[in-house]
Amino acid sequence: MNLEGSRAIVTGAAGGIGAAIARRLTERGASVLLTDLDADRLASTTADLDGNVIQLAGDVGDSAHLEALIAAADESFGGVDLFVANAGVFHGFGLDADEQDWATSWDVNVMAHVRAARLLVPRWLEGDGGCFAVTASAAGLLTQLGSPTYSTTKHAAVGFAEWLAATYGDRGVQVAALCPMGVRTQMIEAGEVHEDPDARLGHAAVTTAGATLTPEEVADSLLDAIEAGRFLALPHASVAEMYAKKAADPDQWLSGMQWFRNSLS
Repeated sequence: MNLEGSRAIVTGAAGGIGAAIARRLTERGASVLLTDLDADRLASTTADLDGNVIQLAGDVGDSAHLEALIAAADESFGGVDLFVANAGVFHGFGLDADEQDWATSWDVNVMAHVRAARLLVPRWLEGDGGCFAVTASAAGLLTQLGSPTYSTTKHAAVGFAEWLAATYGDRGVQVAALCPMGVRTQMIEAGEVHEDPDARLGHAAVTTAGATLTPEEVADSLLDAIEAGRFLALPHASVAEMYAKKAADPDQWLSGMQWFRNSLS
């Protein structure tokens, strides 16, 4: 996909990876609609961007808000070529994660993607196609120590993206999945000082497994993958090696993860 002149929606765009993706898109000549729950922070981020940029705050877990986003992009840009499902939550640690932690994680990390695809894929099939990109995580290919909710829903996010690609990838709908390890965002910073030991375990696992990248480095990885037509965007090259080892010998890989968990305790 050629991003120059494209029309994009980026969710979870008030900061972190989402804001970096929006910035890099504008630098590559795209028109961008940003959305996030944090209206004040979203407005500040949008004001800092150059180019054809608009914003609409709201909850991407709500189908009505997704419909409003698409309508706003249609009105301002004339359509949607790229949807970046970047919004995500990191709620719920250990087996003590409660029903609400699971429900929120599932709703934002997975079902928001499904609801957006329901709205966009049919119109792309009837028109000139489009690209659906998800910010998943290396946790969706490997696992996430400390948080079963995050690990499970990020696996589901990758699985849904794979299903989209297998079903529509040869029919004009490109799909990309971004799967980084540690990224310098508020989410990872919160884990370092969290009162829950499982949350701190998750933070330590991410920050010691590899380099902690900037959001801009991660955004570049995704946009490069989109322009090259690749499904997986792996800002940390080591994730591909870990993923291959996991597939080749799951038992050995799990033993290694157990050793890694104990080393962080």
